[in-house]
Amino acid sequence: MVEITDKMSKRWGTGTVVIPAPREVDEIMKQVHKGRLIIMNQIRGILSQKHGASIGCPITTGIFANIAAHAAEEAAVEGKQNITPYWRTLKSKGGLNEKYPGGVEA
Repeated sequence: MVEITDKMSKRWGTGTVVIPAPREVDEIMKQVHKGRLIIMNQIRGILSQKHGASIGCPITTGIFANIAAHAAEEAAVEGKQNITPYWRTLKSKGGLNEKYPGGVEA
């Protein structure tokens, strides 16, 4: 967790920002049950609450969600069954993530 600097405050306000661990983002994504969805802002909110920060970092959270999605797809290709359901995680404004494996078409 770090203080929000003057440069960052123009975009994120004041307070603190949590830089999550990749596994934290993946674990939240894994908890989304069939028939449910989660948006990146909700993931960031869960992370900020967990760490007592003002916000969760949108940049690293997005990067780590993308890494989790690609790792899950690699695991699926290897035949693994219990993978992170990344397709249930939407972008902050609720859209599909074109950067996930297979893009929006998949």
